[in-house]
Amino acid sequence: MTLARKYLISTEDTPYYHIMARCVRRAFLCGKDEYSGNCYEHRRKPIVERIKFLALIFNIDVCAYAIMSNHYHLVLKINSTKTWDDKQVLVYWSSLCKPEPMCQKFLNNEAQSKA
Repeated sequence: MTLARKYLISTEDTPYYHIMARCVRRAFLCGKDEYSGNCYEHRRKPIVERIKFLALIFNIDVCAYAIMSNHYHLVLKINSTKTWDDKQVLVYWSSLCKPEPMCQKFLNNEAQSKA
């Protein structure tokens, strides 16, 4: 039986977590695929840039990473010392996703209705 992350992650015990993600169906993330002969090394730099971008948005420190041919490892630290107000959360989140009209009004300091 699976457990929700809120029961698995305890920032009181440790703020550090090792995560790993693997490609499926013999797909390659980086490096040279000996089976097909294709080279995917050009993907490494955009993957590293994306990791840095997401770490900024989600307020997580990347302590270490390793990008292998068909998987990657990350050692992450939950940064609980940085606190954000509602506006900072929306600013970072809107750099990842298009904000809803109501959120956009809040970001632009437009008047909100009492409803």
